[in-house]
Amino acid sequence: MADRPKSRYLTFSILHIVTLMCQALSEPPMFAEPIPNVTVALGRDVSLPCVVKNLGTYKVAWLHVGRQMLLTVHKHMVVKIPRFTVSHENQNTWLLHISGVQQDDRGYYMCQVNTNPMISQVGFLQVVVPPNILDSLSTESTVAVRENQNITLTCKADGYPTPKLSWKREDGQGISINRHKKVNKYEGEQLNLTRITRNEMGAYLCIASNGVPPTVSKRITVDVEFSPMIFVPNQLVGAPAGTNVTIDCHTEAFPRAMSYWFQGNEMILSNEKYTTSIMENSYRAHMKLHIKNLQAGDFGNYRCISKNSLGETEGSIRLYEIPKPSAPPKATEIKSSANKEGRASTPPPAKRPTTVWPSSYNPYYPKRTERPSPPSEERVDRPEQKLRGGYSTGSAYIIRWSAPQLMIVAVQYILTGPYMPPYVPQTAN
Repeated sequence: MADRPKSRYLTFSILHIVTLMCQALSEPPMFAEPIPNVTVALGRDVSLPCVVKNLGTYKVAWLHVGRQMLLTVHKHMVVKIPRFTVSHENQNTWLLHISGVQQDDRGYYMCQVNTNPMISQVGFLQVVVPPNILDSLSTESTVAVRENQNITLTCKADGYPTPKLSWKREDGQGISINRHKKVNKYEGEQLNLTRITRNEMGAYLCIASNGVPPTVSKRITVDVEFSPMIFVPNQLVGAPAGTNVTIDCHTEAFPRAMSYWFQGNEMILSNEKYTTSIMENSYRAHMKLHIKNLQAGDFGNYRCISKNSLGETEGSIRLYEIPKPSAPPKATEIKSSANKEGRASTPPPAKRPTTVWPSSYNPYYPKRTERPSPPSEERVDRPEQKLRGGYSTGSAYIIRWSAPQLMIVAVQYILTGPYMPPYVPQTAN
């Protein structure tokens, strides 16, 4: 009986030696593939593979190198973090799963095999974080500054990799770096605006990007405060009585100004006769006053007034009366007739007038047609027939005047007065 324990121990020792000899004779475990470096966005899921050949009876373990934390051994979880799990596929691949990746999960991960000596390999898990603007460390969404003062806009953001910050104007205008330089885009956490003017008023965008979508931005509105200014395009306006007229003023002010009209010392309110309107665009405004059916009391001085918390200003317009324009002559319609062939016929020219003169008065020698007196007719001398102390002789004739001849007679008429030709009796043919 005493020899049985010795025989059992001897049998176990032999089996152990045989197992060790088999393991020594078989190929040792080795890694078939390296662990890849993986990049994952914050909050996503990821898996790290470890592929081992000829594992045999050896065990695979996962560790987080940076945190010096043992995660798994074979199929068992060691760390009590529900986001970490392990799985075994096709006997060679061991997968470490991480769900809802956090920034602390970034770092090197080691896959070990408990051989003697131990073998291992590592892979890096990169956790990238989209940019996020830190409102508590940045300039407020709306800021105000007096004109010609300095202001600094600040914008801070976090993320991984570290975000780059840039500035742009929302309206697309350039950013004034100084009085002589403008840029469409400015890089940096701070934007310094020196001696700011009203033209630089508006919204500025702080844009943070690090290559990880989405890119984020913060909108900062810069209000530039200044007292009102008025520009009057027409200081003298004329209009006839009984008509309508419109006078206007252009104003600039911030904060927004109160604008109204005065005639003399009386404020004008909108009614049937007066209509006021204001069109605003940013810090600019266009004031209009429409006046209907102008009467004598409507002519005079008008004032446009603009007032805000920083000051008050006014512009002056004088409305005066002008006479009504005369009505233009009405056009006369000329109707044309058509001949039998369908073509428009031209009316004949007016018959030229003829003037009867005595034969002795012919200073320009016009071509004439003489008409002989009847034989039975006696010549009657009349006092009117005397011309320059004598009587006219010869028969009467008809003169057909041309345009140059009429002009010469007209000049003579202007210089010497009208000429009264003698009476010459005419007989019908």
